[in-house]
Amino acid sequence: MRPVVRTTSLFIDGSWTAAADGRERIVTNPFDASDLATVPEASTADVDRAVRAARAAFDAGGWAHAPAARRAAVLTATADALQEHREELARLETLDTGKTLAESRYDVDDSTAVLRYYAALVTTEAGRTVDTGRPDAVSRVVHEPVGVCALITPWNYPLLQITWKLAPALAAGNTVVAKPSEVTPLTTVRLFELLQQPLTEAGAPPGTANLVLGGGAVGAALAEHPDVDLVSFTGGLSTGRSVMRAAAETVKKVALELGGKNPNIVFADSDLDTAVDYALTAAFLHSGQVCSAGSRLLLQRGPDAQFAAAFTAELSRRADRIKLGDGLAKGTECGPLVSADHRAKVERHLAGALAEGAVLRAGGARPDDPELQAGYFLRPTVLTDCHPGMAVVREEVFGPVLTVELFDEEDEAVALANDTPYGLAGAVWTKDAGRAERVAQRLRLGTVWINDYHPYVPQAEWGGFKQSGTGRELGPSGLREYQETKHVWRTLDPAPQYWFSD
Repeated sequence: MRPVVRTTSLFIDGSWTAAADGRERIVTNPFDASDLATVPEASTADVDRAVRAARAAFDAGGWAHAPAARRAAVLTATADALQEHREELARLETLDTGKTLAESRYDVDDSTAVLRYYAALVTTEAGRTVDTGRPDAVSRVVHEPVGVCALITPWNYPLLQITWKLAPALAAGNTVVAKPSEVTPLTTVRLFELLQQPLTEAGAPPGTANLVLGGGAVGAALAEHPDVDLVSFTGGLSTGRSVMRAAAETVKKVALELGGKNPNIVFADSDLDTAVDYALTAAFLHSGQVCSAGSRLLLQRGPDAQFAAAFTAELSRRADRIKLGDGLAKGTECGPLVSADHRAKVERHLAGALAEGAVLRAGGARPDDPELQAGYFLRPTVLTDCHPGMAVVREEVFGPVLTVELFDEEDEAVALANDTPYGLAGAVWTKDAGRAERVAQRLRLGTVWINDYHPYVPQAEWGGFKQSGTGRELGPSGLREYQETKHVWRTLDPAPQYWFSD
C-alpha cells in the first residue's frame, strides 16, 4: 500500500484552515484505488468566507493598484518554485490523475511557461489614447481588473488548468477564489502553498488568493455568489450551462471552456505512418481524457479505398500494442481513467456504439493483466463504420475511444468535421498546402493544427466555437478576460458652454 499523502486545509484570507463543519473527503489513486489523501470538504459557509475575504482584499485596492512589476514578480517567483519542485509536482500529478510521469512533467513545464508569459505580458500592458478631434481634450482607454474571480478547474489537467486561470487573473490585479475538481485537488493545493510566500513578500492583502475544496455544490455556490464578479469554468457542457444560469442572476462575467468532439482529418496523400502515429497520440494521450482529443478520425478512402483500409489496419494494430500501467512506471504509455464512475460512463458509450452498428477493431474491454485489475483501466479502442448520427460520434466520451468516419472529397470532409455542436479543436493532414489552408479556414474550430496535433503555446489564444464555450484563455485575450475596459475623457480647460439659458 502506498503511503497516504496528507494535504493541509482550505486556504482562506491568508491562512490554512479546516472546513467549517469538519467534513473531509478521501482522494484515491486511479492506478490501484488506494487512498492518496484526506482533504477538507468545504461548505457554503466556507465559500462565503473565502469570497468575503477576496472582496475585502480587492476593495482595499492593495493588489489591484500594485505596480505591474510587483504583480509580475509574484508570478515569476511562483514559476521558479514550480521548477524547483518539478519532480515532486509531477509525481503528485501522476498519483492523482493516473497520467504518465512524462506527461506530468510536461504539465509542470507548461504551467511554468504560462506563469512566465503573463508576468512578461502584464509589464508591457498599456491603454491607448483616442483622438478626440479637440485640442482641449484627451481620451484614454484603460484596462482594470474585474474584481473577485472564481476559478473552477477540471480533473484532467489540474495543475495546468489552474495556472491558465490564476496567472492572468492575478496579473490583471484581481483577487481569486479557486476550486479544483474534488477528484484531483492535490497539485492545486501544492501550488497555493508555493504561491503563499511570493504573495506575502509582495505585500498582497491576505485574501488575494483563496482556495476551497469540494464537489459541485461548492462550484455552484461560487457561481451564484453576489460578490463574485467573474466565473471562469472549464469542464463539461451540462455543468457549464448551469454556471451560465447561475451567473445570469447577477449578470457576472463568465468564461467557459466546455470540451469538444474534435475531428482529425486525414487525406490520402498524407504519409501513412506519420499520420497513424499522430492519430494515436491525438486520441489516446492521457487515455483520451483531454478536451481537445482527436476522438473523431475522418479518413479519406483514397484510390479503391486502399488508403483507408491500410490506415485503419495499422491504426488498430498499434492501438492494441499500447502499454497500459502505472503512470510512475518506466515504459507505461497509457494510464487509467480517473475513476470507476468515469470508466463505467465510457463503457456505456461503447456499448451504445456497438448497438448502433459500430465495428470494434481494437480494444473495447478492460485489460486482462492481473496487476491492473484494481485500477480503472480500459484498453484503447478503435471503432469503424461510424457516422454522424451515432451518439458516440456526437457526444464527448472523454476516454480512450476513437471513431473512424470515411469521406471521399474535401467538401465532404469539411461538412463532416463541422457537423457537431462543439467547435474546440481539430487537425488537417495533407501534403497539399493549398488544401490544408482552405480546409483550416472553413473549419468552425478555435484551434486548427495542420500536419500536427496537440501543441500549443501560452502566447496563442485557446477556446472554442459553438457549444465548446465562450471567451478565450491564454494569449493577450486570456488577460482581457480578467479585465474591464474603461474610457477616461479629460477636458483640459473647461469653460461654460451655455447649452441652456442662464
